Amino acid sequence: MSKKKIITTIIIIVVLLAATGGGIFYLKKSQDKAKAGAGGMGGFGGAGGWGGAPKSATAVRTIVAQKKTLTDFVYTNGEIETQKSIEVYPSMKGKVVEMKVSLGSTVKQGDIIAYIDPSEPGSYYAKSPVLAPISGSVITTPVKIGQTVSVSSVITKIGDISNLQITVKVPERYVADIALGQKAEITLQAYGEEKFYASVVRISPVVDPVTRTKEVILNFDKRYDKVNAGMFARVKLFTLDYGGFPVIPQDAFVENSDEYYLFIAKEDGTVTKRKIRRGKNIDGSFQVVEGLEEGEIVVVEGMLSLYEGAKIKDISGNVVVQEAPAGGEGFDGKNAPGALPEGTKK
Repeated sequence: MSKKKIITTIIIIVVLLAATGGGIFYLKKSQDKAKAGAGGMGGFGGAGGWGGAPKSATAVRTIVAQKKTLTDFVYTNGEIETQKSIEVYPSMKGKVVEMKVSLGSTVKQGDIIAYIDPSEPGSYYAKSPVLAPISGSVITTPVKIGQTVSVSSVITKIGDISNLQITVKVPERYVADIALGQKAEITLQAYGEEKFYASVVRISPVVDPVTRTKEVILNFDKRYDKVNAGMFARVKLFTLDYGGFPVIPQDAFVENSDEYYLFIAKEDGTVTKRKIRRGKNIDGSFQVVEGLEEGEIVVVEGMLSLYEGAKIKDISGNVVVQEAPAGGEGFDGKNAPGALPEGTKK
């Protein structure tokens, strides 16, 4: 081999060795950086200990368990009516010759409502007045002037529109829960979700054998100018109260083989999965009759990602965990690699 070829070969070998050495150095440096990132401070103080990867916390929302009273209710419909109304009839037959009132007129007891002429061909009689039997407002006027009426014809209907009531029909299966004085929320189609309030004042002593319902009468708690007789009412009638236990939203429960569990948050920022027993369910909330104490913190959102001992981050603020000092939990620098003995000066 010539001297020139030998020199060329040596140069190529040196270049290859230099490139290989540089690659190894770069790879080792990258691994060192990865270890430093995972362990923190050269592999010390991470959530998993020396060189361990930290466990991530699951963001959740929580509530503090509190004892509340759940009130059961029945939905039904009703008709708004005057508490007191009466149909007015003439005392003799004849022709309506004069109406002294119109729809909505206010009358007092004894006021003249109309005149009836009982005259017939060939005879003449004085006009007969029709009197208001009660005070109130004219709520119907079914006859017109010139119309012939009999003693069974309704001339008008008078009602006390300042005091209204609601007549509802309650299904037989709920009648045992109905009592005088119970409260109700009333909504009317004309006013959307606006609520009006009434109370039970009368309960029928019998169940209708045809409809299998019982008639219940409610009076409004105060006068509402917006409410008119004849309106259709949607009635939420409150019945029985259930108290003495913590109340939790139904979405917070985890079901497994017909058994129910809640995740309870602990002071160290972890959770425990606890079997409980549910009680009465009303309007999306359950009583917890066994397995939960008042004041405990319950996870209500984010449960599906949890397990026994899982770490959490409570964004509701009910669980406050003290942050570990820089370098990890319990780190004081005394045991770090290269640390000097206590009392030693550098």
